[in-house]
Amino acid sequence: MPLTATDIEQAATALFEAERDGTQTGLLSIAHPDMTMDEAYAVQRALVDRKLATGRTVTGWKIGLTSKAMQDALKIDIPDSGILFDDMHFDSGATVPRDRYIQPRIEAEIAFIMNKDLGGEVTRETVIDATRAIAPALEILDTRILRNDPKSGATRTIVDTISDNAANAGIVLGDARHDPKDIDMRWVGAIVMKNGDVEETGLGAGVLNDPVEGIVWLCRRLHEYGRTIRAGDVVLSGSFIRPLEARSGDKFDADYGPFGRVQIAFD
Repeated sequence: MPLTATDIEQAATALFEAERDGTQTGLLSIAHPDMTMDEAYAVQRALVDRKLATGRTVTGWKIGLTSKAMQDALKIDIPDSGILFDDMHFDSGATVPRDRYIQPRIEAEIAFIMNKDLGGEVTRETVIDATRAIAPALEILDTRILRNDPKSGATRTIVDTISDNAANAGIVLGDARHDPKDIDMRWVGAIVMKNGDVEETGLGAGVLNDPVEGIVWLCRRLHEYGRTIRAGDVVLSGSFIRPLEARSGDKFDADYGPFGRVQIAFD
């Protein structure tokens, strides 16, 4: 059965209240077994509307599930996307307040900072031309929806993740800025340390073979919903490492070599 307008509003309210209260809501994929990706994006849109009504402003986009490993885990073959808000931004070297998130995790990415509106059937060249700079970044993920159903053991699916704003929770931009025309982003790599130990390494090529392709995909997806990337937006192009669990007291240091460095700690 297709989701009704009431179903969509109820799902968005449950996710909004879960984030506000620091709790988790049940899997939408269990409550609505036939839920489609379009319906999940409708829930996300309703969730975003609730956040905008509280005074938050949109600052950009995130692209997720760009690696083959993560796509295989959720049995899909396309990425997903979510929206960045002003209260999600942290300076490199900052400390995240205790209890800000429910089950935070960290991913390493390349961020695009846009200087032109961008949408529709774009090419790699038009994406580069519309980008003011690229920067090293960490994304903070969180889940306002259960990862596993305690009764059935079922794990969340793509519709759960999309509905939950693609698990988006925070962004940490490094200080370095680079001209995308001067960088082969496929070879931009990071050594990601947690509490001084190397936990993950990766290359930009892990994102659809070229992080720019993530932006191309996002423009085409947004076009389907009558939306565009705006000048001034920050776009997280997708992680090239697996998510790392972040607990109280953890410190993360992502060393991108000549590309820059990003650090974040959790109180």
